[in-house]
Amino acid sequence: MQNPHFCKKSAGQYKTKIKIKNMTYSSSLALSRQRYASRNKNSTSFKIKERSIGPISNTIMLIVLACLLGLLYLTQVTKTNAYSYRINSLQQQSSTLSTQHDELEVNSARLQALARIQNSTVAKNLVSVAPSATIQN
Repeated sequence: MQNPHFCKKSAGQYKTKIKIKNMTYSSSLALSRQRYASRNKNSTSFKIKERSIGPISNTIMLIVLACLLGLLYLTQVTKTNAYSYRINSLQQQSSTLSTQHDELEVNSARLQALARIQNSTVAKNLVSVAPSATIQN
């Protein structure tokens, strides 16, 4: 039986077969690490473990985030409704004040017209008529 690593070349001589591996980045790193850690030496290697969040934690975080967004939406809607009530009350107050203003303008014009008529020279020249008698049928 032949050993796959050794071939018989001629009488008594053996040739070793070397497997050639493709050199990759990870294999070159592994070879460089083997150089520094040799036998009978205390060496410690630390592997950095990446922390990740599990699926349950992700779900809980998404639910909490959705609740926070819902609360933010509700506060904005509530503020908008409060402002709309305030705007409606101010519009009603404005309409009542404009109605009162129009009424006061009409009253002012009427009173000014009476005062002008009484102070006019034509009105002063008029004779007042007193009823002399009543007509009966």
